[in-house]
Amino acid sequence: MPEACPAYRPRMPHLTPYYQFVQDHFETFEQVYEQRFQKRYGFWRPYLHEVIIRYLECGDLQNGFARIRCDRCGTERLLAFSCKRRYFCPSCHQKRVVEFGEWLCVHVLRPVPHRHFVLSIPKILRRFFLHDRKLLAELSRCGWDALRSFLKAAVPESAGLPGAVIAVQTFGDFPERFHPHCHVLLTDGCFCDREGFRLNPKFHLRALEGLFRLEGAANAPWQGQDQP
Repeated sequence: MPEACPAYRPRMPHLTPYYQFVQDHFETFEQVYEQRFQKRYGFWRPYLHEVIIRYLECGDLQNGFARIRCDRCGTERLLAFSCKRRYFCPSCHQKRVVEFGEWLCVHVLRPVPHRHFVLSIPKILRRFFLHDRKLLAELSRCGWDALRSFLKAAVPESAGLPGAVIAVQTFGDFPERFHPHCHVLLTDGCFCDREGFRLNPKFHLRALEGLFRLEGAANAPWQGQDQP
């Protein structure tokens, strides 16, 4: 039999150097951002303020909690509410990653072969995405359109449709390192009906690269603007 789980202990994030640094310096950082950092790193995105405030309240019993009681022994514990934010909060982000991965494996991914693709763009175009993050959704859509057309043309059934999960990453917010790209988990073929799956007979990456470029050129949001 496995050993009994240890007693729950609150993580007390306010005692960590990470939390203390954010608490001590965020207000000043927000005040001077436009003057000192906006020209280099892009405009201040308003939702960042909410992310920080929620993080500072994460795991603090004063901001709300759930009372957990064991029906067998009557022991009670207080579980502080979390911010449930991605990336910035180490605890909540890790939990979301694990839960999302489990949800994909159990409820989304079918038991068929898959491939991993990375779709990136030339450096000369990346600055458009740095200053307008809404374009990241368009990058994901262009990637999906290219992959869908590519796989549908590779199988004989005209009604076939692949499945994909796309995650957009930017690598960093520094202009010299900003690298918007898509990670794609794609079925290695198409679903032809509810029960059938047609495996892709071949993969010509050069052809896929050209198709992705055509999709981007046809839907480029910078059409009509001065080219860099």
